Amino acid sequence: MIPEAIQHYLRRNGVRFERYWHPRAVSAQEVAESLHVSGWRVAKSVIVMADRQPWIVVVPAAGTVNLNQVRDMLGARHVRLATEPEFSGHFPDCEVGAEPPFGELYGLPVAVDESLSLAERLLFRAGSHEESLELRFQDFATLEWPLVASFIDKEQQLQAASNIGAPCRPREEAHAHI
Repeated sequence: MIPEAIQHYLRRNGVRFERYWHPRAVSAQEVAESLHVSGWRVAKSVIVMADRQPWIVVVPAAGTVNLNQVRDMLGARHVRLATEPEFSGHFPDCEVGAEPPFGELYGLPVAVDESLSLAERLLFRAGSHEESLELRFQDFATLEWPLVASFIDKEQQLQAASNIGAPCRPREEAHAHI
């Protein structure tokens, strides 16, 4: 179940979203498979430590975060993946591994791979391994004011660009409008 805090945050800010139920999916790529959409259409939150500051870096599920690019774009000296104990306290109402990209709600800065900014809509996990959210990228950007830059390898950027344009329409039986 999507935490009430996330639903309240979106409603309070007038953001329309759609909920999708699916079999338990631990990885974002599993979410894509269970909803029958491309892994380039699903966004995943990766928590990194940049000079001791946790960041939410949002990239396509089929992509891999390039930590050197994150370091360069953030102007940090050291960047690494955060450990579970370092970030789980920031998301007390979320299942570990299903962290949403809502840094404003959880007190963390957000960076988004530029390939996702080309999508009309984002589909991502929102605190649950069994339910995902979809909303317009523009609504997400207005809520979060994320840093938008390239955080995946160039080859992956090309692949993402060729797969991002199609509208995201998961299985209809898993669909609920909010």
